[in-house]
Amino acid sequence: MSNLIDGKQISAQVKEQVARETAALREKGITVGLAVVIVGDDPASRIYVNNKKRACETCGIQSFEYALPGTTSEAKLLELVEKLNGDPAVNGILVQLPLPKQISEQKVIAAISPEKDVDAFHAVNVGKIMIGDYDFLPCTPAGCLTLIDSTGVSIEGKRCVVIGRSNIVGKPMAMLLLHRNGTVTICHSRTQDLKEICREADILVAAVGKANFVTADMVKEGAVVIDVGMNRLENGKLCGDVDFEAVREKAGWITPVPGGVGPMTIATLMRNTLSAAKLQNQVKA
Repeated sequence: MSNLIDGKQISAQVKEQVARETAALREKGITVGLAVVIVGDDPASRIYVNNKKRACETCGIQSFEYALPGTTSEAKLLELVEKLNGDPAVNGILVQLPLPKQISEQKVIAAISPEKDVDAFHAVNVGKIMIGDYDFLPCTPAGCLTLIDSTGVSIEGKRCVVIGRSNIVGKPMAMLLLHRNGTVTICHSRTQDLKEICREADILVAAVGKANFVTADMVKEGAVVIDVGMNRLENGKLCGDVDFEAVREKAGWITPVPGGVGPMTIATLMRNTLSAAKLQNQVKA
């Protein structure tokens, strides 16, 4: 039976640290602010935005919400982003994805000032992550890294397998593991011998978006298994990309869904917003 990696508990510790540092900045006359923009009424996006607002309250971060109708034009959204770029009260800007089809996500991400891009999606920040000289890390991969570190398992020299190659999770996750001297393989829908490759992993990160995709016969005995997936079954129950009950019998460490990676993503967003405030106010970390 594997050890459970408790994302709720670890994220609470991260938020406590952010709250302490935010309070210390406030004493110097510096407030920390995060602007969250939501376009349309996607239920999942609304849940995420509400969770982010609650986390801001916990951390002492000012939350600015901009809820725009689903019919908003690309020009109108870009105008708002430009306004937020120039607002000194706003240290971080997050535009909740996905956006309605009339708006280019690429254009919107490119319009956010790299110094306020707390999602680390802007091409400038992606490039900085590639060379290992970054201001912010993408929230989900950085959260996964914190969860791996909590196990006490060293990444250095380990075989690391990432299933999924998205710009948001898969690619940056692989890069962060590489920076920590892991030997990294990225698997995807065209990968041959997927099962055999996964079975060699000391650290396995599943970010494929398919319910119960990773089965026990794909996991090495004693491996660290990080489940990024968030899928809803027909019965309404949430589950990850990993067949949790079967895999937990074999893995050394495993994250649950919910309560694993999800809370860490939001805690990392709070940490990034604090880092942005320090950067913009030239406060040394």
